[in-house]
Amino acid sequence: MTDTNKIILQKANEAVSKGHYEEFLQYCTDDTKWIFVGDQILNGKEAVRKWMFNEYIEPPQNDVENLIAENDYLTAIGKIAVMTENGESITYSYCDVWKFRDGKMAELMAFVIEHEDLKDHK
Repeated sequence: MTDTNKIILQKANEAVSKGHYEEFLQYCTDDTKWIFVGDQILNGKEAVRKWMFNEYIEPPQNDVENLIAENDYLTAIGKIAVMTENGESITYSYCDVWKFRDGKMAELMAFVIEHEDLKDHK
C-alpha cells in the first residue's frame, strides 16, 4: 500500500504542475480535509478547489525531496515555488503529512514556511 500511495501522490503532483487541478482533485476524497498548521483549514473538495484556483496563479513548481510512507500515511518533504499576483516567485519549504483512505488522499497536515537561503544565516 505504501508504494501505491507514493505513486498516487506523484501523479497528483504531476497534474498540479501542469495546471490540471481538476485531475489532481480526482485523487482526493470528497470530504478531504487540509490543515495548514498555523494558518487555515479547508474542509471538502470544493474548498480545496477554490483555494487552488486562488493560490496557484500559475502552476507551482514542486520539488519533492523525500517521501516517507507507513501504513495509510505518506510524508512528503520538499520545496514549492508559487507565483504571486505581482509576478514574483516565492519558494516555500514544506512537510506534508497525507492520510490515505481507499486509495485517495483524505487528509493533509501541511507545515509550510517561506524558504530562506541558509547561506544568508552565517
